[in-house]
Amino acid sequence: MKGKHAQFWDKEYRSKEHLALSDSPSEDLEKFCRWAERNCGRRFLNPLARVLDLGSGNGRNLIFLARTYGMRGVGYDISSEATAQARRNSSGLPIEYVTRSIEGTIDLPDLSVDIVLDMMSSHILDASGREALRGEVLRVLKPEGWLFFKTFLADRDLHAKRLLKEHPSGEEGSYIHPKLGVREHVYTEDELRNFFDGHFEIQKVERSHKHMSRGHAFKRRTVTAYLQKPF
Repeated sequence: MKGKHAQFWDKEYRSKEHLALSDSPSEDLEKFCRWAERNCGRRFLNPLARVLDLGSGNGRNLIFLARTYGMRGVGYDISSEATAQARRNSSGLPIEYVTRSIEGTIDLPDLSVDIVLDMMSSHILDASGREALRGEVLRVLKPEGWLFFKTFLADRDLHAKRLLKEHPSGEEGSYIHPKLGVREHVYTEDELRNFFDGHFEIQKVERSHKHMSRGHAFKRRTVTAYLQKPF
């Protein structure tokens, strides 16, 4: 039987009731690609390169990478409705989709991936799950390959502070989402740096601005990190 998280996302991809699900690629991913081209040329962005998207949704980011750079892709998503839409959207492109959780062993060989995308995905895992996933990402990444990481930021986010206070999960920095009924973790920037330091070379960290409307925050803060596996 499907868990609550998968059921929520199946319903959301059918109805788009709660979230505005875009077909356009993430602006943060486009920014990372421009940065990578400036600093590395197309060494990691080319038809011989392979990308793994942990939480691929309707395929929008893998489709962007395949159409723009000719990259091959693999996408994991817990929602069967999302992967069905992604397959339809990716017709003719060198992308494979798998309906599965991001927990557990990644079904790819060692040193076989150039870029891994973890964009608003691994925050649903508990501490041991996040650590295990970090190890799997390191295993499948080639030396000097990239993890593009995006997640919620706790720093100066009143909504995150309220969720942590009103819906605690029993794990520091995590809460139980009141709508989904699942755990979500929210990082401080210091925690994020400590989590990846010693495993990846942290090339860049960028925080979103506080989004204000009439004196109140109306959008969650996020943080992105450009993380490179050491040679």
